[in-house]
Parts: sequence; structure tokens; C-alpha cells
Amino acid sequence: MPEFRTEKDTLGEVQVPAAALYGAQTQRAVENFPISGTPLPGRFVRVLGLIKAAAARVNAELGLLEPELAAAIEAAADEVADGRHDREFPIDVFQTGSGTSTNMNANEVIANLATRRLGTSVHPNDHVNLGQSSNDVIPTAIHVACCLEAQQTLLPAIQHLEAALESKARELGDLVKTGRTHLMDAMPLSLSQEMGGWCEQLIKARARISSATTRMHQIALGGTAVGTGINTHREFGRRVADLLAARTGVAFEEAANHFEAQSSMDSAVELSGQLRTLAVSLTKIANDLRWMNSGPSAGLAEIRLPALQPGSSIMPAKVNPVIPEATLMVCAEVIGIDTAVAIAGQGGNFQLNTMLPLIASNLLRAQRLLANALHLMADKAVGGLTANTQRIADTLERNAILVTALNPIIGYERAAEIAKQAAREGRSIKDVAAGVSGLSRKRLDELLDPRRLTETGFSDA
Repeated sequence: MPEFRTEKDTLGEVQVPAAALYGAQTQRAVENFPISGTPLPGRFVRVLGLIKAAAARVNAELGLLEPELAAAIEAAADEVADGRHDREFPIDVFQTGSGTSTNMNANEVIANLATRRLGTSVHPNDHVNLGQSSNDVIPTAIHVACCLEAQQTLLPAIQHLEAALESKARELGDLVKTGRTHLMDAMPLSLSQEMGGWCEQLIKARARISSATTRMHQIALGGTAVGTGINTHREFGRRVADLLAARTGVAFEEAANHFEAQSSMDSAVELSGQLRTLAVSLTKIANDLRWMNSGPSAGLAEIRLPALQPGSSIMPAKVNPVIPEATLMVCAEVIGIDTAVAIAGQGGNFQLNTMLPLIASNLLRAQRLLANALHLMADKAVGGLTANTQRIADTLERNAILVTALNPIIGYERAAEIAKQAAREGRSIKDVAAGVSGLSRKRLDELLDPRRLTETGFSDA
């Protein structure tokens, strides 16, 4: 077999690798954009297959494609949708801003496959791209791919960490520990209450992301070049949206306004912002775990995270909180990605956004990074976490801030003096208060019971 074959496009002849399924326009893009070496994600490629398959079927139903030709295109597109030809999509993320190169990559691969299946020539533009433009296909693919990534990957991963936290909270029961504000000792709470706060952050993040994806259910297909729908049937967008909804289980529908759908990516920017919010929440959870695990001698040492690997090349027996650390790096990356998506969202000039490939790549990458980190946090951090009950009890016993419970009875000023004396003399609040507060030891036992102080809304006033 020869190493290359000659293909033609409107600019002339191009040498394409002989075994490649793609054609001239893809090859030109490969040569024009040797920038990152990173192609668009497989999820995006597969969604292009879904779109092209649905388009072929609708064009046949509308009498615009011969049934046999449409069936060959649909079957070829289904192969792309199944991930069988991901390697045939080599174009760099950093390419023409409309994603035209990637749309033509899909058209060429599918046309080649359909030609082999049908035995007669299938044209990438006239047949596979019938009724479409890169300007409505790529925004549609972004919306569909991001919705599917959220539904199938990210949201289940959030729920996975939620479940791990809920299980660990039940396991630890009502173990009471010292609370902290400003990294300083504060009133007590239970470990299950602390973990419940983390869990609620995740629940709200999941709700925010789910809500944001509903705005991505409207797809641009049917608007073609600038939103007017030139060269496509007026029912094309609606029918393709219906097919995509039936195939994916997501309620996709034709955009209410094609000019907005193609010139702006506001819904994608909104989703990116919610991914950033999840990253911020996950940063808080990871850092809390690191602090609680710190030590074991000179730190808080309230919990022990699983020992997964040696932590130092020079200090024997050192073990580091590697999963929370890796998670923090993921969160930093996602926050950076959000900035890139926001800037890319500003790339809507007149009737087209011209940073679409960057938005597609970054939104899918951010979701996948977060999903992977969430699973690791659940399985390799929270799942194997154990509580250092003795250290928690010792710290709680010495917590001078427990005196806060006496405020309603003896007043803030007297309570502050007791706390200072306890700290100065290295004694417990209860011992000092027994001598100066006028309260009986039994009453002090009731008022300063840490478990009782964790009851929400409790007041002895």
C-alpha cells in the first residue's frame, strides 16, 4: 500500500495518509495547527457522530436524501458515535474558531465509511453535511456533549462522594470534636455534623449543575450559516433535536432563537461557572481533611487518612495526604479552565462565536477531571478515613471556648475571666468554674456537656 494518497478540495490537491479515513480538509488542518498535540475529546467526536446520524435520517424523511444513501451515512455515523474511529479525529483543539475543521473531519470520515458501505461516492458536504453548517453543528455538539458528560459522568461522581460521606458520618456516629473558626478553637460539633456540611455543599453543587445543563438543552442545529436557516428545511432542526432526545434520553429541543444560539455561548459559560463553584467546594473539603489529618504529633491529628504511599524520599515513615492534594490541583485547574471559558465566551462577534473548540475541550475536560477527583476522594480518602478518638477527646477537654455555654447564666465578662484563668493555669473550664461561678458541679456537668452543646438551636438562656 502506498504511504499517501492524493485528495482534492476547493484549494487543490493534498497528500493524505493512505490508510486515513479523513480527507483533504482534515489533512490541511493537521498541517496548519501543530499547536498542543491534543485533539478534541472522544465524547465530542462521538456526539458529532450522533448529530450526523440524526441529520441523515431526518434528511431522508424530508425527501432530501435517497433512503439507501441516508442509511449508509447513518450507519457510518453510528460507528463514529460508538467510538470506533476516534483516532481518525487528529485535529488540534487550537484550530479555526468555528470548529469548521472538526466538522469537516467528521463529514469526511463518515463519507468515506458510507462510500465503502454503499459502493458509490458519498460527498462530505453535499450529503453528510446536508442542511447543516459548522456554525450550528459545533455549538450543538458542545451542548449535547456537555449535557451527556454531566448526566453520565460528573453528576454520578458527585453522588458517589455524597454517599461516601453519608456512610462515614453514620459510622462515626455522634463523635464530638472541637469546632474551629479562623483556625482557632470554637464551640464543639459532631463529626457527622461537619461531614453533613460537606455533603450539603455537594448536594447544592449537583443541583446547580443540573439546572445549568437544562439551559443547554436548546440546540443550534437548523440555523446553518448565520441563524437564518439558509439551505435547510424548516423542520430540520426540530426533527433532529427530537431524534437526539430520543436517543440520549435528554430533552433536547431546537433553539428558540438561532441568532442567540450561534453567536453566544452563554449557557456554556454558565455551566463552567457551576463547575468552578464545585471546585471551590471540593477545595474546602480537601483542605479540611488535610488539616484534620495533620501531624500526627505536631498537628491536629483528629483523623487518619489511608496510607497510600511513602511521603518522602528522605524522611522515613512520612505519609502524606496525597488524594486531597491531587484534588486541590484538579480544583486549581478547573478554576483556571473557567477563566479560559469565560474569555472564550466573549468571542461571539456578530453571528458566530469563534472560540468554540476551546469551549468544547475545556468544559469536557473540567467535568472529567472533577469526576475522577470525586471518585478518588470517595474511595481512597473518605472511605478509609478513621477517627483518632483519644486525640479528639483530649483536645475537647482542654477547649476553653466551652465557657461560651455559661454566658447566658454568668455573663460574658465573668465567662471570659474563667477562660483566661483556665488557660493560664492549664486547668479545665469545669474545674475553674466550679470554684468561682457559684454553679454546682452537677449543673456545670450539664451546661458544659459537649454532646449537649452540639444540639442545633440549643440555648440555656
